[in-house]
Amino acid sequence: MKKLCMWKSLSTTRQVSHAPTTVFTTRRRTLSSSSSFDIKNVTKSNFESALKDLRGLLRDADFVAVDLEMTGVTSAPWRESFDYDRYDISYLKVKDSAEKFAVVQFGVCPFRWDSHKQSFIAHPHNFYIFPRQEIPGSNQSREFLCQTTSLDFLAKYQFDFNLCVREGISYLSRSQEKEALERISSIYMDESSDSVFGLSEDADFPLVRMADVLFAERMKSTIREWRDSLLSKGSCSSEIKQISTDPSQRFQMVFFKTRPGLALSDFTSRQLRVIKAVTKKHFKDLAYIRVAGEATSPQQLIVYTDSNYDRDLLMKEVKDGLRKEAEMKVESAVGFRHVIDLLSSERKLIVGHNCFLDVAHMYSKFIGPLPSTAEDYVSSLQKLFPTIVDTKILLNANGVFRQTLNKSNTSLSRAFVSICPHIALGIKTSSLADRPCVEVEVQVDEKRSSNWNSGAKHEAGYDAFMTGCIFAQACNHLGIDFTLHVLGGDLAKETKLQNYINRLYLSWVSGNVIDLSSGKCTPDSSASSNLKSRYQDISFPSIILLWGLPSKLKAREIRAYIAQAFGPNSVSSVYHLDESAVFIQFSKPELVSKFLELKETLSRNSDPISVLHPLSNILNGENTHAATYDVYQQICSSSISKKLFADQAEAVGIKHKTVSSRAERGKKGNQVFDKETDVRMFDEKADDLMSSAYGFSETDRSAESFYLDEVLASK
Repeated sequence: MKKLCMWKSLSTTRQVSHAPTTVFTTRRRTLSSSSSFDIKNVTKSNFESALKDLRGLLRDADFVAVDLEMTGVTSAPWRESFDYDRYDISYLKVKDSAEKFAVVQFGVCPFRWDSHKQSFIAHPHNFYIFPRQEIPGSNQSREFLCQTTSLDFLAKYQFDFNLCVREGISYLSRSQEKEALERISSIYMDESSDSVFGLSEDADFPLVRMADVLFAERMKSTIREWRDSLLSKGSCSSEIKQISTDPSQRFQMVFFKTRPGLALSDFTSRQLRVIKAVTKKHFKDLAYIRVAGEATSPQQLIVYTDSNYDRDLLMKEVKDGLRKEAEMKVESAVGFRHVIDLLSSERKLIVGHNCFLDVAHMYSKFIGPLPSTAEDYVSSLQKLFPTIVDTKILLNANGVFRQTLNKSNTSLSRAFVSICPHIALGIKTSSLADRPCVEVEVQVDEKRSSNWNSGAKHEAGYDAFMTGCIFAQACNHLGIDFTLHVLGGDLAKETKLQNYINRLYLSWVSGNVIDLSSGKCTPDSSASSNLKSRYQDISFPSIILLWGLPSKLKAREIRAYIAQAFGPNSVSSVYHLDESAVFIQFSKPELVSKFLELKETLSRNSDPISVLHPLSNILNGENTHAATYDVYQQICSSSISKKLFADQAEAVGIKHKTVSSRAERGKKGNQVFDKETDVRMFDEKADDLMSSAYGFSETDRSAESFYLDEVLASK
């Protein structure tokens, strides 16, 4: 397992966003009227029974809330979500996170409306999952990244890592299951039985050692004696009895499918290969087979057959048995994915909180590799989960909710306390005074309570419960009649919910919203959204990417040097990805090509004019690279994740890939460059990219307080 040190801003953000939960949990413990019993924790030991119960609960549910706990968020600082991320790049960063980090806890909470009690009944489940190798010999061993701050956060809230690793439920995605079954089919479809059992290889096993030669002769003699005695008139001769009562128990007389045979035990793997070779070469009426044993290791047998037909029939029976056994192992290894299949097949309304990353993990872990584009992804996702609601969208789009949350924080814990104080704090009044509170009873196995306190902090099952409670209260505020929809059978068709269904935040920093129904991504249209970018007018054709900068160069210095070359209003903003790279947005798209031309000239020349040019202060010879925005997309699409962006660009191979401006003009006859497609990275070579100390300025991507409040405040 690899460990990456998470950037400080990420760590602090995640802890701050959860801080309110500590407050309301403490207050809840002071309420003597609360009922305290454990959430339903599910591991591999009780998974089968829990899955059986969950089938019925999901079938009867009106909606299902989900939440995940992961081992990390970003694989490198520059893979954080930035204001300058176009929607396709935001998706690539989510894709990278879902592919590299593991899910260790999965919360599922079905909610069912009880028309008689006029309340919801919630059934929170907390599944521990762990991607262990369950299929022997499949080379399926998996790797995932961990961020130390994420593990520290889980440990802070008493996450049981031992239970997760030892008892966590394993799983296969649909694509992994398909590959495993196809591999089994290709092996057992081979008409040659010997290829399945390895006999063709061992028949010519070279006896290069004297010990092998002596052992082979001894085995040949022993097997011949047993075979001859078996065929003799007295089938219970002393030779057979001697073998069957062998004190060392290395040979035992058995019957396999009514055929007499010898069971072999306590032999080394090399000795077994010698015995295979001897049997194949010297005894045409004996078959060496491998079958499933009582223990985990297979049982090796020598079986007598009275004809070639009987031998072929035996081999087919053994082959079919081994195939069935292998397929059963694959079916058993599907594990937790059965829960995902249930969620998909029941077509229930799925509810999450800031859940685009959660849903991406669900696809990556349990369905198959994530598609390369956001459009292909949402198209596939719609077939699996046709209706999803993000409660963060719901809260931000409603003025009353924003006012209740002080227009600043819609983190899960804060929203739960503010929207559902009667559940979180036991206060029987609601901040949404125009409507009464929606009551929620909790049932775990045979225990049931209308004032539940699980005692669990930040477990996925409890977070799913909070998410569902927020959704229920929000629906109530919108005037949705739950009883009517229970009779109708589909809450997702409610007209008042249509503006919120299948709309998820793709990039929480910039407020981009992706519509899962259409695949279109648009800025958050909330009139008073607190997610509006600090940079209101981002024009991607006007942006260049600059990396491999001189040490400790500040954003205001970069702006000043460029202004000396192109004018005081030439640069709109300078934005740091990390200590090695910046975005520069020019006021006009045509300045992009002019900058790249000038950078090329200065990089290639060392005359006094070039050395004294203002841009020379931000260039570091051949170590500094410049590129258009499309190169950023190319770098983000790579599965490689170096800590520094400059190292990432080198690892991806971004060099010798563009046509210089002069060469381009030669082809086009001095015509003006197209601002979006014609300007690309110049043909420059980097030997060593910069990796140096760094200091932020007031115009850098250094407003850590903004990042703490806005980026990962969701959970």
